[in-house]
Amino acid sequence: MESVGTKLKNLRLQKGLSLEEVHKKTKIHLNILKAIEEDSLVNFSPVYIKGFLKIYCKFLGVDPRDCMPDYKEPKTTISYVSDFQEKPASLFKMSSFKLFLLKARHIKIIVTIILILIFIMGLFNLGKFISFKASRLSKRAELPAVISSKADNRIPKPKLQNSPVVKIITLDIHAKENCFIQVKSDGRVMFQNILKKGRSESWQAKDKIEISLGNAGVVELEVNGKRISGLGRRGQALKNILITKEGLSIKR
Repeated sequence: MESVGTKLKNLRLQKGLSLEEVHKKTKIHLNILKAIEEDSLVNFSPVYIKGFLKIYCKFLGVDPRDCMPDYKEPKTTISYVSDFQEKPASLFKMSSFKLFLLKARHIKIIVTIILILIFIMGLFNLGKFISFKASRLSKRAELPAVISSKADNRIPKPKLQNSPVVKIITLDIHAKENCFIQVKSDGRVMFQNILKKGRSESWQAKDKIEISLGNAGVVELEVNGKRISGLGRRGQALKNILITKEGLSIKR
């Protein structure tokens, strides 16, 4: 006569289920499921044996009464089943719940550490920004720009007034938005790329610096620590901006 374990195993295989799937649905430990199908479920109280069999039968859609009378306690034993002796199903559920709480606690700790790191990086970047602004304000001085009173499409002509004679020309450019810039120092191309929003660059020359701007209205220039305003309109391209020891001019 076919044993209870063999019947249940055949039913499981007919339904195309694995022991792992049965374990996930019924919460019965894999070792207990294997012992049931191998008819080696020993060292358990009859109450728990019947409980496991009922759960397994109902999961497979079988009336437990059709299997219980045929079940015979096996003669063989397996050592690993004894680990579950006298442990009700609630203990297994409790262990799963504790494992869930442990994982949730670890996730919470990791998220907290990430948030702390983000906060520290934000403070660091804020400090750099404040330091950058303070250094620029300390040396910035507004220089009047000469703007043509004619039509708006005429290029403004900013110039330096009363500029002292200097030995080295220093140019600082700060981009309020992305802007294509070409910079030549004493005839040598030093920069030809897009200066991204919020970035600043600095160059030096002995005799002259030549600049071309793709969008004159979104950059700020400083020549030898003095700011030049009114260089151009937003979207206006300027070429052949020449900076010498005497001042700034725009070639036409």
